[in-house]
This record gives sequence, structure tokens and C-alpha cells, in this order.
Amino acid sequence: MDFELVGEIAEIEAIAAGRGVRDKRRLDRLYGKGRWRKMKGVGRIRLPDGWVVLAELHWYEAHGIGRKEIKAKRYLG
Repeated sequence: MDFELVGEIAEIEAIAAGRGVRDKRRLDRLYGKGRWRKMKGVGRIRLPDGWVVLAELHWYEAHGIGRKEIKAKRYLG
């Protein structure tokens, strides 16, 4: 993660769940077994150069394990 999350993530929705999560085997091995979902939302992030921008974020999460591997997919403004 080459950014810092500033504030909360809004407009959260699931992209994939269950069999639709392609990396389930890897996620189970790294973080533990869980009901993994691939999620997306919008949030403000601080880039390494200090700029704060709005971005579309993607991540994996499972109950009891939490959010893992947050990625900024595109900048919104």
C-alpha cells in the first residue's frame, strides 16, 4: 500500500463473494480461512508526495479477519 487512508470509505459494495473470489486459496493460506469477499468503495487517500485525493479503492475482507490488501484502482479527483 503506497498511500495512507484518510477518513472513512463510502459507497461500499461487494464485487465478488464465495466462488467469485479468485484468490480465495491464497487468502486462506496468508490470513486464515474465512468467507472472503472482494469489495470496492470510495475514499480519500494521502499519496507519498503529500497530495490528498479521492480514489476508488478495492480490497478483500472476511468476518473476523478484516480488510486486507487495499488498492487504489483509480483517482476520482
